Amino acid sequence: MGLLSEIRRRNVFRMALLYAVTAWLLMQVADVVIGLAGLPEWFGQGLLGVLAIGFPIALIFAWVYELTPEGIKLEKDIDRSSSITELTGRRMDFIVIAVLAAAVIVFAWDKWWLGPGGFRPPPNSIAVLAFANISPDPDQEYFSDGISEELLGLLASMPELQVTSRRSAFSFKGKDVKLSEVARELNVAHILEGSIRRVGDRIRITAQLIDTHSDSHLWSETYDRTLDDVFAIQDEIAAVVVDKLKVTLLGAAPTVKETDPEAYALYLRARYLSRQGTPEGWEQAIDLYQQVLALDPGYAAAWAGLAHIYTRQSDNSLRPVDEGYALARDAATRAITLDPAHAPAHARLGWIASHHDGDLAAAARHYERALDLAPTDTGIIFSAASLAESLGRLDQAIALEEYAVVRDPLDPVARNNQGDSYLSAGRLDEAVDAFRTALSLSPGYIGAQFRIGVALLLKGEAEAALAAIREEGFRAWRLLGLAIANHALGRTAESDAALAELIGRYEQDAAYNIAYVFAFRDDADEAFEWLDKAVTYNDPGLAEIANEPLFDNIRSDPRWLPFLERVGKSPAQLAAIEFRVRLP
Repeated sequence: MGLLSEIRRRNVFRMALLYAVTAWLLMQVADVVIGLAGLPEWFGQGLLGVLAIGFPIALIFAWVYELTPEGIKLEKDIDRSSSITELTGRRMDFIVIAVLAAAVIVFAWDKWWLGPGGFRPPPNSIAVLAFANISPDPDQEYFSDGISEELLGLLASMPELQVTSRRSAFSFKGKDVKLSEVARELNVAHILEGSIRRVGDRIRITAQLIDTHSDSHLWSETYDRTLDDVFAIQDEIAAVVVDKLKVTLLGAAPTVKETDPEAYALYLRARYLSRQGTPEGWEQAIDLYQQVLALDPGYAAAWAGLAHIYTRQSDNSLRPVDEGYALARDAATRAITLDPAHAPAHARLGWIASHHDGDLAAAARHYERALDLAPTDTGIIFSAASLAESLGRLDQAIALEEYAVVRDPLDPVARNNQGDSYLSAGRLDEAVDAFRTALSLSPGYIGAQFRIGVALLLKGEAEAALAAIREEGFRAWRLLGLAIANHALGRTAESDAALAELIGRYEQDAAYNIAYVFAFRDDADEAFEWLDKAVTYNDPGLAEIANEPLFDNIRSDPRWLPFLERVGKSPAQLAAIEFRVRLP
C-alpha cells in the first residue's frame, strides 16, 4: 500500500487519465482533419504510434518530476513539507473535466451533426454524375455521357477542386441510388447532375448543383441553345460551380477547347466507343477520329485518342506491336505539336517509352510533364505510380496511388494497382485487402485472385493461397498460380502439369511470368532461359522486374545483376533516373 499511496501522491493515476482522454480527443480531431484535407491513412496511424510511445513517458515524468512554483524539479530534490502535489492534483482534476467536456462535444458533433460514420467530405469536393439522355433517339447517349465527361474534365483541371474521377462517378449510371448514398460512397460534399436532350442541332442541357450534406439545391439552370453554343454552356456551368463552392482560383479558370461542332459530336462518339474496350469499338472509333481530323486536322484531343487506341490494340494482339506503337507515337507527337499543353498525349508517350522502348528515363520526363499540366488526373497519376514502382520507388508509388484512390474510390483498376504496390513492398495484409476490394468492385477482375494467392503464399499460407488461385477466372493467371501454389505444397506432379499447360498455351505471351514460376521453384537455369525469351519477345512485364517478389529466390544468383544491367533495370541504373512528382 505504500507504493500505491506514493503513486497517488505523485498524481501518476491522474496523469494516466489526463493523457488517455487528451490522446482520444487528439485522435478525433485528427480524424476530422484527415478527412477534410484528404491526407493519407498513414498520417493517423503515425499519430497513434506517437501517442502510444508518449504514454509511458508521461507516466515516468509524473513519477520523477514535480511541478513547483519555481518550475519543474526532480521529486527527490523537493522537501515533502513544501510539496504542492495535492494542489497540482486538484488542478489536474479540473483539466481532466475540461478535456472530457471537449471530448463529449466532439463525440456529439461526430455522431449527430456529421451523421453515422462521421461523414465529412472535403468542402471543395464534387462528383459529376453522368447526365441523363432524354433525347428521342437513345443512341444519343454518347453525347450526354460525353458532355458530362467534358464538364468533369474541365472542373478536374482546377487543382483547387477535388473532383471524383469519371470511372467512379459514372459507376452509378442507371442505378436507383439516393444522392446521399452516392455522396457517402464517393466522399464528396457536392454533386453536379442533369440531363441532355438533343434533336438535330438543337440541345437542351439542364444542370443542378446539390449540397450533399443538406440535400439542397445550390443552383439549377436550363440551357436551350444550338450545338454551336455547347462550348460556351460548359464554360458557364464550370464558372457557376466555382462561384457556388466559393473556390478561389490560383490562376485563370480553364475553358473548353473549341472545334467544329460537327467534329466535336463525332469526337464524343469516338471516345464513347473507345471506352467499350472491344475490338469492334476500337475500329469504329479509329474511323470516327479520322473523320474528326478530316474536319479539323488541328484537334489535338482526336490525335491523342488515336494514340490511345493504337497502343490498346497492340497490347491485346490486335495489331502488330511495332506497327501499333509507331502509329501511336506519331499520333501522340502530332497532338503535342498542335497543343503542347495536352497532358494525355504526354502521358501516352510515357507509356510508349516504358512499355515498348524500355526507356524509363524518357518515360519519367513525359510523365513529369503530363502531371505538371494535369496534376489531378487520376489516370495519369496511376500510370506515373506504375513507373515509380518500375523504378523501385515503392514509397513514391504508394503515395501516388493512395492520393488517387481518394479521388477514384470505386475504380477496381486503381485498387488492383495499389495492391500490386503493397505486395511489392511486403505489406501483404494491405495487398490482400486491396485485391479483395478490386474484386468487390468488379467481380471476376482478371488476375486479382492470383495476386491474392501470391500474397498468401508469401505469408506462408499455402493452402489458403491455393484456394484463392482456384477462384481465378482467367486461365493464364490460374495456371501460373497453380504451378507455384502446388509447388509450395509439395505437389510436384500438379505443379508440373500446370506449368506444362502454361508453356504450351502462352509461351510468347507470358515468357516473363513463366520465368518467375521457375524462379519460385528454385530452378534458376530455367528462370534465366525464360528471361532471355522475355527479352526476345519484348515482353512488357520486364518493366516490373525490379520489385517482383516471385524472383526473390534467384536474386543472389551471379547472373541476376548482369541480366538487370542488360535490360536497364539494375539498382544503379534505376537510381540514376530522376523522377520527381509533386502531389497537389
